[in-house]
Amino acid sequence: MPIAVDTARFLADLHDLRKIGTYKTGVHRPTYTPDDMESRRWLMDRMRECGLEPEMDGIGNVIGRHKGAGPHLLVGSHIETQNHAGWLDGALGVVSGLALARAGLPVDVIAFADEEGHYGGFIGSRSFIGQLDDAEIDTLANRYHGKTLRDALKEAGLAGRPRMRCAEGRYKGFLEMHIEQGTQLEGAGLQVGVVTGIVAIRQYKLIFTGMQDHAGGTTMAERRDAGLSAIRLLAEIDRNFPLVCGPRSTWTTGRISLDPGASSIIPGRCEVLFQLRDVDTAIIARMEERLRALVQESNRREKCPCVLEPVSLSTPALCDDAMQQALADAAEAIAPGAWQRMPSGAGHDAQYVARVMPAAMLFTPSINGISHHWAEDTKEEDLALCVRVLAEGAARYLAA
Repeated sequence: MPIAVDTARFLADLHDLRKIGTYKTGVHRPTYTPDDMESRRWLMDRMRECGLEPEMDGIGNVIGRHKGAGPHLLVGSHIETQNHAGWLDGALGVVSGLALARAGLPVDVIAFADEEGHYGGFIGSRSFIGQLDDAEIDTLANRYHGKTLRDALKEAGLAGRPRMRCAEGRYKGFLEMHIEQGTQLEGAGLQVGVVTGIVAIRQYKLIFTGMQDHAGGTTMAERRDAGLSAIRLLAEIDRNFPLVCGPRSTWTTGRISLDPGASSIIPGRCEVLFQLRDVDTAIIARMEERLRALVQESNRREKCPCVLEPVSLSTPALCDDAMQQALADAAEAIAPGAWQRMPSGAGHDAQYVARVMPAAMLFTPSINGISHHWAEDTKEEDLALCVRVLAEGAARYLAA
């Protein structure tokens, strides 16, 4: 008999949470802002109502612990948002944990801090697994306005609190429910995605050095234009990567910065933020090899040399086979023929938690694939269906 989930209360919780930091049809709730901290206090109240024991630690992680006997599952995600973004990204995974707790399952519910990276990369989940130290915290600052993480923690009332660690031996696994943030499910007319793995995200700086000079007095033959050298290399990357990539590989030029950035000055320096993603380590290796070769060829051809500088090099996280199977069996029982297995093209807290315990994810469709934007949305019937699948999958995995 399937686990009974109060889907009406689940949806009501989601809608209540979106009222904190409302922006148009979405939410603006950046990490450690007053709205973010209000949402964490809201969550702790909901945890108490579910019979969980809530705690907020010194990095802002919020956990509600089940009081009964195990084995336990850890269920959650994050509740801060990107700027002027959607109401479901992250919040869905946390509120679904509350729904499982209300259904009587032995789960601890967690909201990790700053998954969205306002101050650093996955600092909440990394702190939880013991991979964020004080020395790194001292170096971190907000990527938008420069406030240090230490100052933000102090203003949020978190300074001096201890940081929690994952309790060894407490959990049989971690579950995270999330919107797809893409169009695969909607395009196929499906309602549930059982995630097979989470992509590696490799981020680099491409730094070109030219010669700053006058835009009128310097002939085209004399110029060492760092911006044009960057554009030519990026075009070569886009032309070459389809020859070595996989079916779900992506690459993105997120920012091009010209120095000094004036219309009458030839740029003497160009800095490019570049990213590539895939779930397959062999494909990632091929793409990285081609990127290095293209930089080498650019340096042979161009007047402006390029330095390829790694920024962050994450690894793929494969979802646990037994947890995947439990979710797949639950999906087939509750939504026969309306689900598929699929990789995640986005990064999630689950990829870090997977380093210390089995982990799996469940996707629900995103309307038009929109995410990280206030227009992000999902049909309520899909949300309700997926939380039922999540609960049934959790019960099956716990019973195995």
